[in-house]
Amino acid sequence: MADKDKKMTVEEAGRKGGEATADSHDKEFYQEIGKKGGETTAEKHGKEFYQDIGKKGGEATADSHDKEFYQEIGKKGGESTAENHDKEFYQEIGKKGGEATADSHDKDFYQEIGEKGGNARAKNNGED
Repeated sequence: MADKDKKMTVEEAGRKGGEATADSHDKEFYQEIGKKGGETTAEKHGKEFYQDIGKKGGEATADSHDKEFYQEIGKKGGESTAENHDKEFYQEIGKKGGEATADSHDKDFYQEIGEKGGNARAKNNGED
């Protein structure tokens, strides 16, 4: 049987098609189809869908990575954020975080964390 008579598997056809598409399209093409796909998915699924897949992904990542992994990605993320943002950015997110915390906590919360902070400081300073 000649090579041209051999049937191509679905896997081979998909690979060849993907390679041909990659050869004939640029980054913007993939960004556009990704955006359209994301918009379609968002229209079909609600907030709960994204919460569920985010939770599942987070659990899978937590199962396969250790504390050092999270420390490293946290460090990289912090460094990247610091390189891309100025003092005003941090002031703004700090203000928003403070407002959100104030909206969701009462006086007792602040008294409790203040007491914990005071106790920790006293312990670190050798006071009892």
